[in-house]
Amino acid sequence: MPRVACAFWLSAPGQGEIRTVTLPEPAADEVLVRTICSGVSRGTETLVFRGGVPESQHTVMRAPFQEGTFPAPVKYGYLNVGVVEEGPHDLLGRTVFCLYPHQTHFVVPASAVTPVPDAVPAERAVLAGTVETAVNALWDAAPLVGDRIAVVGAGMVGCSVAAVLARFPGVRVQLVDADPARAAIARALGVDFALPADALGDCDLVVHASATEQGLTRSLELLAPEGTVIELSWYGDRQVSLPLGEAFHSRRLVVRSSQVGTVSPARPGRTFADRLAVALDLLADPAFDALITGESAFEDLPRVLPKLASGDLPALCHRIRYGPADG
Repeated sequence: MPRVACAFWLSAPGQGEIRTVTLPEPAADEVLVRTICSGVSRGTETLVFRGGVPESQHTVMRAPFQEGTFPAPVKYGYLNVGVVEEGPHDLLGRTVFCLYPHQTHFVVPASAVTPVPDAVPAERAVLAGTVETAVNALWDAAPLVGDRIAVVGAGMVGCSVAAVLARFPGVRVQLVDADPARAAIARALGVDFALPADALGDCDLVVHASATEQGLTRSLELLAPEGTVIELSWYGDRQVSLPLGEAFHSRRLVVRSSQVGTVSPARPGRTFADRLAVALDLLADPAFDALITGESAFEDLPRVLPKLASGDLPALCHRIRYGPADG
């Protein structure tokens, strides 16, 4: 009898469904993983759900184990934690992280899974992909002891950056967001919080992750002369205006992109596996639990994602749990 699993597919922009899929028999160098939980990144993944990936970025935006093509039908996602049920002896029974979509069971090369450290609960490990983005951004930014830093945008990525920066010695870190409710998350992460109008200026570095034109403009305003904005936002198919007149040139400001699809060239010799291992080690800190702001059952995902995309269900990382009834 063929083995089957259940997978979440975007059937059309704004519409999702759960489909039954047939699993192949794992080869000698592959693993069969039973999913424990997965995570929905409210930024990128809800943009995909709305059908907002520009045609020019269809190839760049592909997830490692994506099926289908943008805008739909497509199986998309990249925050998956499960248990290896079949595979090489050294992985059998291990809890692993994989950049795989929302699916109850799956078969991938053994090299595509990363064992989760014993000190990291599986439920927290779903954050690994986003913390990996934060690690890459900070490799690009290369903050120094004594730097004055703002993180503008307290979404999942911005909060992950702030959480990592909170462990840097001798830096001033402030998390900036238009939503005053994000102050509680900042406290849990151990960083200061400010509304945009109240944010501290003269920053050596600003990490921008609000995905708004206003946030990027405010990021430039917060810089000290010769300061740098690291741009982490993904705008999809939206056009963004930026005030590059006024004092932009005289103050010698810098706007630099950072994208997790490439390992930062500031760390030559490091691999994707090295970067993910760093992220998983960081997740031993329970402060990161503040980034998981909701949970739903896998079978509810077709009803949950529209609410996440519209903002009716506010979230940073929304965790999806899997149980015996899920496949």
